[in-house]
Amino acid sequence: MVTDWMTLAAADGHALSAYRALPAGKPLGGVVVIQEIFGVNDHVRRITEELAAAGFAAVAPALFDRYERNVDLGYTDDDRQKGMAFMSHFDFAKALADVAAAKAALAPIGKVGIVGFCLGGTIAYLSACRQDFDASVGYYGGGIARFPDDRPRGPLMLHFGEADAHIPLSVGEKVKAESPAVEVYTYPGGHGFMRKETPAAYDEASAVLSWQRSLDFLKLHLA
Repeated sequence: MVTDWMTLAAADGHALSAYRALPAGKPLGGVVVIQEIFGVNDHVRRITEELAAAGFAAVAPALFDRYERNVDLGYTDDDRQKGMAFMSHFDFAKALADVAAAKAALAPIGKVGIVGFCLGGTIAYLSACRQDFDASVGYYGGGIARFPDDRPRGPLMLHFGEADAHIPLSVGEKVKAESPAVEVYTYPGGHGFMRKETPAAYDEASAVLSWQRSLDFLKLHLA
């Protein structure tokens, strides 16, 4: 595996950094990885590397570069408050432009998918609706409910935690009712159940099962 940082160019001229992980052999496809409110931190970089270990070329664009460069937060109360401060003026349309730049960087490889967590889960959903990804996976994207008129264009898988105190399961149920082809799964864990970096939130059973489903889904549609 090879990892490095690269620079992406969005259509509006904005230059942003992105963490990249490439597999040892020929990639099965490309995957854009979308951050939570904590920037491209240890969790996002680990996910990017796990995708490369599974055979994908993965790129995680730094969506907060439009507001502050090199955002890499932990999970203290101060870190959370800083992340939420970015969200007070976060521009989803510009974020989608940054996602498109990451997708374009991976396009020469072949088919491209997207995986996102929390904020990134919402952006993965919007990308599935507004861009032409070959597969999209969203984890606990509570903001999905803010976009009731959007409908996915391509294959989409969503994961939610049954013990999530922030996101009602009705978010996923509504998507499934309106778009029956979407795969929606729930797990015993709560919000952030994929984050090994936060032991209090991490739920191993939920993480392992959902991640295997995600990898199988990506391989099905990208390889």
